[in-house]
Amino acid sequence: MTDRSGIFAGDDPFAIAQAWLTEAEASEPNDPNAIALSTVDADGLPNARMVLLKEIEPAAFVFYTNYGSAKAAEIDSAGKAAFVMHWKSLRRQIRVRGLVEREEGPQADEYFNTRSLKSRLGAWASQQSQPLSSRSALMAEVAKVTAQQGTAPKRPPFWGGYRISPLEIEFWADGAFRLHDRFRWRRRTLQEAWEVTRLNP
Repeated sequence: MTDRSGIFAGDDPFAIAQAWLTEAEASEPNDPNAIALSTVDADGLPNARMVLLKEIEPAAFVFYTNYGSAKAAEIDSAGKAAFVMHWKSLRRQIRVRGLVEREEGPQADEYFNTRSLKSRLGAWASQQSQPLSSRSALMAEVAKVTAQQGTAPKRPPFWGGYRISPLEIEFWADGAFRLHDRFRWRRRTLQEAWEVTRLNP
């Protein structure tokens, strides 16, 4: 049994992740829920970008995006993704690798409706990752969809969530003299129990 205590203690990695995020919300100046999401394209070339994690569920991590985006195409093709969540204020990070499925049901509708009106209209207007002739062309499209959708736009059919169910989660905390603390939770399938290993810094 791996000896874990303090911020690493517990038998549920999702509860640990939520506790770290909650702590970061009190100390991180901007977007404590930002993650660097990594995918691969059809040629196996990696791609990374920042997105906002919107929920830590009992067994998964959820974020939302345009299904026409490059990240969505890569996720749908591979069915896998990874991300790292780093907090400078806490000197901690969480790395996740796992399997991905879409969340395009009532949960996605509910989240979409919590967004500001301008963000909801922007989701309708943007053809994410596609070439754009000018900023004014985008604003013209926003004006167009505003007239079409009104003040209570529903979630676009091309916009929704992704749920990452991890096969691996690593918790990292800064240590003196670069002797960091690292604990990796790993399982071969989603049905198996976690194996926890302390890693060298």
